[in-house]
Amino acid sequence: MQPLLAPIDTTPSFKHKAYTALKNAIVAMDVYRSREEIRLDERKLAQDFGISRTPVREAMAQLESEGFVRSVPRRGIYVVRKTKAEVIEMITAWAALESMAARLITKVATDEEIAGLRKMFAAFVDGKLRAHLDEYSDANIEFHQTIIRLSRNQVLIDLAENLFTHMRMIRRTTIGEKDRADRSIKDHMAIIEALEARATERAEDLVRDHALGLAEHVAQYADYLD
Repeated sequence: MQPLLAPIDTTPSFKHKAYTALKNAIVAMDVYRSREEIRLDERKLAQDFGISRTPVREAMAQLESEGFVRSVPRRGIYVVRKTKAEVIEMITAWAALESMAARLITKVATDEEIAGLRKMFAAFVDGKLRAHLDEYSDANIEFHQTIIRLSRNQVLIDLAENLFTHMRMIRRTTIGEKDRADRSIKDHMAIIEALEARATERAEDLVRDHALGLAEHVAQYADYLD
C-alpha cells in the first residue's frame, strides 16, 4: 500500500508543501485496516512531487517528531501504526481537550455557530445513516474539529491539532464497527442540544463520555491494533 500523491507546485516553501502533502496522504490512507507495514521511499516521493530529496527529508523529520512516521536504520521510513494502548491514551487526552472546548463553547460561541453543528447531520436522519457511512464519517470528523475550533482558545486548538490528526485516522476506521455510527449520531444530537441550551456542565460531561466511549470500544474490539 502506498499513498496517492501528485506533483507539488514549485513555489518557495518546498519543505512545508512536502510536509503538508505527505501528512494529508498519510491521513487519507487506511493505516489501521491492515497489519502490513507501510514503507515510504524518499527518492520516489521526491520524484512524485517533482522536487529534490532535501525538502522531502526535512518533511519526514518533522513528521517523525510528530509521531506519524518512524525511521528504521538500514531499512527506511515507515508510517507509524499506534498500538491499542497508545490509541486509548490519545483518546483519553482528546476527551480532556474536547470536553473543555465544549465547556468554553457554552460561554463564547454564537447561536449561529452552534446551529451549524446541527446542520452537519441533517442529511443522516430518518435511517439514511448506513447508506451514507463514508459521508457520515467525514461529517463526524468535521464535527469534532469544529468543537475544538469554536472554543476560541488558541492554546487548546494548537494542543489538539496533531492529536486530532491521529484521532481522525482511528475514527475513520472504527465508525463502521458494531453500532458505532448509530451511537455516534445519538451522542452528537445530545451534545448539540446541551450546547444550544448553554448547559455547561452537561455539554462538558457528554463530550467527555462520548470520547471515552470510543476508548472503551477500542479496548474491547480493536484487536487489529495489537
